[in-house]
Amino acid sequence: MHMLYDSESFVVVHMLPDAVPQQQSSQALHDTAPAVPQLARHGFEIVDKRSGKEVYLDGSWAEMFQEQILAWQRDTPTQEEVEDALDRYAGLAQNPVVVH
Repeated sequence: MHMLYDSESFVVVHMLPDAVPQQQSSQALHDTAPAVPQLARHGFEIVDKRSGKEVYLDGSWAEMFQEQILAWQRDTPTQEEVEDALDRYAGLAQNPVVVH
């Protein structure tokens, strides 16, 4: 998990797949199952602090958001531009934020 953005209105976290341990048991060495999860994917969680809701982007949504992040790195947008873009994604938010 890697925090990408935190403001008064939004938090954006990049969720990464769990790393595979470097050391394996002797049974695992003889196992024919792949060591890496087959569907290991990354995603982004966007929390709208104003509404108390969050949206998780994965798959093609995560890829589109990754492109947005790369564009921000190239163009250095203002905070208002970033917040406007996050507000559009936050429109997808349906899940209330729950703290465990």
